[in-house]
Amino acid sequence: MSVTSPVDTPATPAVGAVPHAPDRLRVVQVTLPPPTSLPRRILKHPRLMHHHRLVALVLTANLALLGHALTHGRWWSTDHTNLEAISSAVLANFALAILIRQQYVINLLFWLATRAPTRWPLRIRWALAKVYHFGGLHVGGALAGTLWFLFFVASATTAAHRGEPVPVNLLVVSYLLLALLGVIVTTARPAYRARHHDRFERVHRFGGWTALALFWTQTVLYLRADHDRSLLTAPQIWVLALLTVSVALPWLRLRRVPVEIIRPSSHVALARFDHGATPFPGSSTAISRRPLWEWHSFANVPTPGETGFRLTISRAGDWTGSFIDDAPSHVWVKGITTAGVANIETLFTKVVYVATGSGIGPVLPHLLARKVPSRLVWATRSPRVTYGEALIDEILADQPDAIVWDTAEHGKPDMIQLAYEAYEAFRAEAVICISNKKLTWQVVHGLERRGIPAYGAIWDS
Repeated sequence: MSVTSPVDTPATPAVGAVPHAPDRLRVVQVTLPPPTSLPRRILKHPRLMHHHRLVALVLTANLALLGHALTHGRWWSTDHTNLEAISSAVLANFALAILIRQQYVINLLFWLATRAPTRWPLRIRWALAKVYHFGGLHVGGALAGTLWFLFFVASATTAAHRGEPVPVNLLVVSYLLLALLGVIVTTARPAYRARHHDRFERVHRFGGWTALALFWTQTVLYLRADHDRSLLTAPQIWVLALLTVSVALPWLRLRRVPVEIIRPSSHVALARFDHGATPFPGSSTAISRRPLWEWHSFANVPTPGETGFRLTISRAGDWTGSFIDDAPSHVWVKGITTAGVANIETLFTKVVYVATGSGIGPVLPHLLARKVPSRLVWATRSPRVTYGEALIDEILADQPDAIVWDTAEHGKPDMIQLAYEAYEAFRAEAVICISNKKLTWQVVHGLERRGIPAYGAIWDS
């Protein structure tokens, strides 16, 4: 194990941040490289991250479609053909928004992105590893679909005022759906989502189900108004059926399972599951005590050669606090185990994992799986006291050269500096950071603007 010291002198021996663990490496401070060229630094700015680029791409494609249609004289009128064209744009965008969040689709995206061999140029693999920014397609599709639907409602209302045969019940359902979409989009804003995440989650869940039901109602009413059309031959029906199956699929796998809880401290619970499922390393599982109201996802930690898996749950709010203080005997699980950001590790020959506190949970399965040579940098408070002797010994057995920083003894370190020192010493190709939002972005963008591939969660849901 490498244990760092906050002393600046390079020759200072490492300090025992983890009690009883031998020091095996001195950490020598390395000067951070200067920032790259101005154009590259601009492209690495958080405002221009790949997630935002994908949002812009979807919106630009829709604007191009609208511009093409208007340039060629289409969609100015409010006849049946134009209303159907607008409704097709609505459905296409919402299909993108919904399907890109489907667990099987997410796993497929990660699988495709990580097929690239490590002999490919680093710049290509660097870009492919940004696959976890796919949420930008969800946001772009949802925004564009809502705007197209506003256009549809305005066109249908105009048609009704002109005396065209637009059923009143179709207009009523459309206005209800438009109001609901407005609420969903408003509560999904990042600032609101951060302050009221539980409310956002419920609005998204129940509002989404209601919106899907209203889309079904509106589509059936619209198609029935066209007496020459059969419901079963309409493509809208089949797209809605696909979206309904996609939304329902995780809930069809809902079940209540036993869980064994070990509490090494009042800050952490180690939840052990063995109900016939052994998820792949780097995946996550959603658990709940009240399945209709709230769900919380945690990284699965399967142990090689053993069935079942563990979850590391740290006190971070009311729900996790209640889980630790009042440990349940059973919890609800649903959905399909889903790939997480660190699955991009296989695109690189060596990686450095940077974690703080309970971020060790998502990192541990990758360390144990040993798919890629890795080096751990972990800053946490009193690791053996907080997480227990057994877990710390397991980590150190796998990572004897890990850099562990005890914040209770040494205070908070400069994580960018520690990450870069490990990156240089290990001759890694990339850094993966699992921490809170502020520190993750600080590390990721602090390294990327210096020309080092770095990755971390983007909190887009």
